[in-house]
Amino acid sequence: MFAVVNTDDGIRTVEVDEPGGAGVRLSVAAAGICGTDVMFANLGVTSFVYGHEFAGVDDTGNAYFVEPTIYGGECAECRAGNPQRCTEAGHGNLGMYRDGGLAEAVVVPEYTLLALPPQLDVKDACLIEPGAVAWHALRRAQAQPGERILVVGGGSIGLLTGAAAQYQGLDADVDTRHNHQLTAAERLGLGRPEGTYDVVIDAAGSESSLARSADAARPGGRIVALGVYRTTLPIPGTQSLVKELTYVNSIAYGRHEGVREVEEVASMLAKKPDIARTIITHRFPIQEAREAFRVAADRGAGAIKVVVEP
Repeated sequence: MFAVVNTDDGIRTVEVDEPGGAGVRLSVAAAGICGTDVMFANLGVTSFVYGHEFAGVDDTGNAYFVEPTIYGGECAECRAGNPQRCTEAGHGNLGMYRDGGLAEAVVVPEYTLLALPPQLDVKDACLIEPGAVAWHALRRAQAQPGERILVVGGGSIGLLTGAAAQYQGLDADVDTRHNHQLTAAERLGLGRPEGTYDVVIDAAGSESSLARSADAARPGGRIVALGVYRTTLPIPGTQSLVKELTYVNSIAYGRHEGVREVEEVASMLAKKPDIARTIITHRFPIQEAREAFRVAADRGAGAIKVVVEP
């Protein structure tokens, strides 16, 4: 079968053995390319099949999203509903240093599966993963009705954060950098930045975006660092001190009161199909994965979320 791996010559679609082992076999319907995938590819990270945003169909025709978190389930963090913080041996993520979903087929643990609502197309369901990252950030911010929220960054997670806030009845604006991101934000009904905010979510992950976040936060405001920083978090010292800003980190997604955050996002996407139609901008067959990665890395190409369809 075909799968997408990184090689000494960059991203390639190659033939690999059919997946085996214990678990549920899915024919992959679609897999999204995440900014982390692009970063790993640029860093030369190899030796596994890429892809942690994916959904597919089992041998009986049932459609599932795959929550890619691999966890033990017995540690204190798992029992508290935070499998993304699992401390047990073997924890991790599908598509990150172990084979993921950018392939024609996968075998995954049964506990990773989420049955899709019938209204949600399986080829759009890969959007659940970044949507859950956004959803979790709002929970980490403890955003409340009546508070103003600004999302800094107009990529897929930034726009999904704005869409999730709006879905939850919160007042959200998005600070975008590119014209196509602004157009997408407007299609989703999200406003442009104006004034100061109770909560600012940095979905861009750069020194300038964190500085913009601190500038936009009101005194006593909260900032969620959602973007990926590979080195020191560049917190603006003076503004943070004078305003007494609170910084909160957010990674991946989990559960609360027994409810999976990915399930909440699947429900949102099923009820709001315009979200997927707006955010998924490009689709490529798996044989063109190299071009898909190039487009995903090129903001000038007008890409927000690039999806590969085996």
